[in-house]
Amino acid sequence: MTSADVAREAVTQLAAAGVRDVVLAPGSRSAPLAYALAAAERAGWLTVHVRVDERTAGFLALGLARAHALAGQARPVAVVTTSGTAVANLHPAVLEASHSGIPLVVVSADRPHELRGTGANQTTAQVGIFGGAVRAALDLPAGVDPAAVRGHVTRLIAAALGTLSRDPGP
Repeated sequence: MTSADVAREAVTQLAAAGVRDVVLAPGSRSAPLAYALAAAERAGWLTVHVRVDERTAGFLALGLARAHALAGQARPVAVVTTSGTAVANLHPAVLEASHSGIPLVVVSADRPHELRGTGANQTTAQVGIFGGAVRAALDLPAGVDPAAVRGHVTRLIAAALGTLSRDPGP
């Protein structure tokens, strides 16, 4: 399957799980996600907030999720970035969400497994980058069947909301 197919399914499932706000810090690797988000916004499923700075994007997503919580709505907000150091710039917002029990969902577009650790520019190791600050994490391989995405997104949103653990967070 193509990355565009997987991105469309991921965005569809995020919207189906109740995500209504997504903050996008665009980059070349996350282009399929950006296109899928734009289509979802046109369909009225969610609102996309674009920020070019990842750190700002992370804190906007955190603020939106906190606003939902203060309004009595347990609603996760997603933040989408490209690969490399973009993901590391989300770490402060992820830590704040963790300590505050705010459901934040990070979606990053990493390189395929076979292109990691090659010494190329921006090949930051993303897997496990947030350590114990996240309630759950997933690294989808390139070429994954889009149908498999549904269960993964459902599980990750449940973890962010603290559905089973009663410990919401990123």
